[in-house]
Amino acid sequence: MTGLNQGQSPNRERPSKQGSSGEQRRGRAVATMLSEMPPPISIEAEMSVLGAILLEPHACGEVVQMLSGRKDFSRPGHGELYETMVALYDERQGVDLVQLQQVLSDRGTLEEVGGTDYLMRLVEGTPTAAHATHYAKIVREKSMLRQLIAAARDILRDAHERPDEAGKLLDEAERRIFEIAQQADTRRTADLKTLIRETVERLENTDGQALSGVSTGFGDLDTILGGMQPGEMLVLAARPSMGNTALALNIAENMATSNQAVGVFSLEMGAQQLVQRLLCARAGISGERMRSRALRKEEYTALFAACGELEAAPLYIDDAPSLTLLQLRAKARRMHQQHGIKAIMIDYLQLMHTGGRTESRQQEVSEISRGVKALARELHVPVVCLSQLNRAATQRENHEPRLSDLRESGAIEQDADVVLLLHREAYYHTDDEWKEEHPDMLNVADIIIAKQRNGPTGRIRLSWESSSTRFQNFVELGSGPGMGTPSPSWSDPGPAHMDPGPPPAPVGDGGWDDLPA
Repeated sequence: MTGLNQGQSPNRERPSKQGSSGEQRRGRAVATMLSEMPPPISIEAEMSVLGAILLEPHACGEVVQMLSGRKDFSRPGHGELYETMVALYDERQGVDLVQLQQVLSDRGTLEEVGGTDYLMRLVEGTPTAAHATHYAKIVREKSMLRQLIAAARDILRDAHERPDEAGKLLDEAERRIFEIAQQADTRRTADLKTLIRETVERLENTDGQALSGVSTGFGDLDTILGGMQPGEMLVLAARPSMGNTALALNIAENMATSNQAVGVFSLEMGAQQLVQRLLCARAGISGERMRSRALRKEEYTALFAACGELEAAPLYIDDAPSLTLLQLRAKARRMHQQHGIKAIMIDYLQLMHTGGRTESRQQEVSEISRGVKALARELHVPVVCLSQLNRAATQRENHEPRLSDLRESGAIEQDADVVLLLHREAYYHTDDEWKEEHPDMLNVADIIIAKQRNGPTGRIRLSWESSSTRFQNFVELGSGPGMGTPSPSWSDPGPAHMDPGPPPAPVGDGGWDDLPA
């Protein structure tokens, strides 16, 4: 028995290499078999598209909106003909048999595409040019199927030949499928009558509602924005430790506790850290005391109550530390399909990467920004992107941030529908003298609406509780609970526009971001 065991032991080592080479051979065999199967093509549809353009040149304007180029045609000659027709239409606003024949003859490619007789067959064999878009749809669908087969074949081969690179292969596979899926987006020009009807229907559906978008839970901010609008990209920017993450979490909490699902992608902090923040903010207890396990009995009671309130809240957190644009889109789509999320939070934009090579970091951030904007439009939900500001604000006398302070790319400013700049003047002053002279500034924060594509700019003020990292609607102090006067809904950007009243008892000088990890 012992000899048998000793004899079996080395044999258990050998199959790994043999099995690996066997898997590679099987993978290549399957890939070869797939390549030998006839690809999905429709020669008749391809010929009809080309014939329709020759019969009615203006059909070219409809067809080019559906086809991406010569690669959509299974025959190289058809691809050559299509590109030549499109070039003629673009240059001369018309295509006919004589012009096409002359251009192909001058290039020396007339015989390659079938000659003059074949051009005549295209015209004679097309039933009508009125169905050009229908023919083009068939050609596009067959092309997408061929691309899917090619991608699947490559994915299968790579999976067998590179078994130790599962993560990298998954990213590559997702990228290939995503590139094909993008071609399915064939939105066409809509007439004004249709758009007006859709707009009126939306207005009727929201009649009687205070907001046209998703509420942030902050009254003054909702008033100036009308809520966070579906399909818009909102950028929430601030200097580090200003409370950017805290504000985003407060908005997410306000949504989730109102039974509106929200997805949070946290690249900077883990899920447990975010939950700890949510609980402290909800319970109104000190995060530092919670980390040091120094909570009093009444604080524990408040903490457990907060757990009960948040437990059923539809808030979904993804804390993958390294997130590509493709992964974000895939995960967001799944969240939207499975949970019906009404908004997405990304913390923060500059930590994302494209997953591929780019010429510069600025170009990469620009690509990410455009991708996030496209995601908001695709899912028809607001996407809130947190972003960092550069040090320019620290050089100014009033330290107020500006649009130009957005880090690494002007594309963020360009792509965003709304840009919110968070500012706490007390953040820049740690000396007791300043605090004594400006007690009204210790527990307040300004949100500067620096850009709003479809509304006014301005600023609103929030109250800030540094110990629990919670923002609340601003109320002039000294008037008692529920008796305060809310801050103005909006104003022109500029100096503080209100007298916040008597100072509160200081809660703390820094925010959660200033506490040790």
